[in-house]
Amino acid sequence: MAETVPDRPFPVARQARLAVFASGRGSNLASLLGAFPTTGEEPLAAVRLVVSDRQAALALAAAEAAGVPSRHIPFARDRERFEAAADEALREHAIDLVCLAGFMRVLSPAFAERWHGRMLNVHPSLLPAFRGLQATRQALEAGVDESGCTVHFVDAGVDTGRTIVQRRVRIEARDDEPALARRILREEHIAYPEAVRLVLRGEVTP
Repeated sequence: MAETVPDRPFPVARQARLAVFASGRGSNLASLLGAFPTTGEEPLAAVRLVVSDRQAALALAAAEAAGVPSRHIPFARDRERFEAAADEALREHAIDLVCLAGFMRVLSPAFAERWHGRMLNVHPSLLPAFRGLQATRQALEAGVDESGCTVHFVDAGVDTGRTIVQRRVRIEARDDEPALARRILREEHIAYPEAVRLVLRGEVTP
């Protein structure tokens, strides 16, 4: 039977250990490293591991520059092998909370269950609107007045876990997809550390 975790795993009586999963350049990783540096200057938490499915991801270089242990774990077509290696790395580094930050892979329901209440994701829309890929394009095509970002718990669905923090961005008439995405990303950099703090203090549960 898969190991599960309690519905209320936080707060912990020490500095929490964070892992960040990223597939790309790692801008949300940078915001989390700034808020929770590996130096231990923030007593609530510190980033202790970065995992990427892409060997060339700039997130791995950012981790190295910050002195954070990192791991490249190929995903390709073998999700089961990726998840087994990821679980091993998370246990090895005694990780308390996993933050998906631009991680462009769908994890299995079994992995989500093992990390129930201890895995977060950031999505560029005001969920439950515009789940899945190309959320910014979906918002523009729908003609809505605003979009934004959501940090939420990860569950077995796609962008269906409980919302922790949302930040809103008004859509302007001149907006194209890159312009709107840039403004939403700036809000993600504020929302993600805020959500992590709320979860680690036990103020929001799944």
